[in-house]
Amino acid sequence: MLEIDGSFGEGGGQIIRTAIALAAITGKEVEIKNIRANRPNPGLSAQHLHAVKAVERLSGGYTKGLELRSSHLTFSPAELKGFEGEIDIGTAGSITLLLQCLIPVALFADRETKVRITGGTDVKWSPPIDFYTKVLLKALHGMECEVHIDLRSRGYYPKGAGLVDVLVAPALHVKGIVLAKQEQEGIISGISHSRGLPAHVTERQAKAAKRILREAGYDTEIKTEIANGGKMTTGSGITLWCGYKSGSALGERGKRAELVGEEAARNILRELESTSTVDVHLADQLIPYIALAEGKSEIKVREVTNHLETNMYVTKKFLDVEFKVEKEETTEGEEEVFVIRKE
Repeated sequence: MLEIDGSFGEGGGQIIRTAIALAAITGKEVEIKNIRANRPNPGLSAQHLHAVKAVERLSGGYTKGLELRSSHLTFSPAELKGFEGEIDIGTAGSITLLLQCLIPVALFADRETKVRITGGTDVKWSPPIDFYTKVLLKALHGMECEVHIDLRSRGYYPKGAGLVDVLVAPALHVKGIVLAKQEQEGIISGISHSRGLPAHVTERQAKAAKRILREAGYDTEIKTEIANGGKMTTGSGITLWCGYKSGSALGERGKRAELVGEEAARNILRELESTSTVDVHLADQLIPYIALAEGKSEIKVREVTNHLETNMYVTKKFLDVEFKVEKEETTEGEEEVFVIRKE
């Protein structure tokens, strides 16, 4: 049985999601200790429970220690089988973090997996749903993975109530991804969204982002999405993307809509001004897929984050894979990026 230290690196839930997913795919038993030991609320939260339960359904596996606030669990997988069903994370548990665990496993199942998930689509400390649909899926489709995500409604903190339909087809093979050169900079696309708030909030977020990006010399195409929240959920946010790079921000009580738009714009500009080929968030999300893929992969990132290091650490526990991380300076010598290769 493989042992994983849940306090390694960034020490968060990503260790659980990656470890459980790779255990199911490889058929290896895993024991995870010190789960989220350094976090304010250590141990398993509701969203971790649902992610593991989803993999249990896909793998016919069994988990010991799967309960709220547990700091220690063992997972024993069986045979991978796709399923059709529903998952309600409850309140605003992150849908994208659950998908981080579910998608790679479903790619190696014996048949299609179709699942409707209820929870939070745009919540703190997790990728917004538009990052998944517009950036991550772009990369996965390039790796010949058939994954479809249909956003039905958004859910924000604290009530959630977001709804997403997901379809994952078994992968005939996962192809390596080589992004050695930055995509030619084109139009920055985006969605400024809200639910249960006045329309001007969404419009102000978009307008502020456009102004910052226009001053930096970029053309934009930012759509607005305004929905009635009723008593279900209330919130706002904006996600911007261009190629394999993104920037996002969430609204919150007392935070002016203009600040939300400006924050998202500055986040994507930080990525676009680098000669990297993927943003820092996509880099760590891709690591398990790169490890499972056939052939060479290469990406460039402006920073090796704790999340990236942690995902490489966990992935190498399960798979016979080496990631080469090399520093590369630009011709001007003013900036450096990190090249991550898997031969």
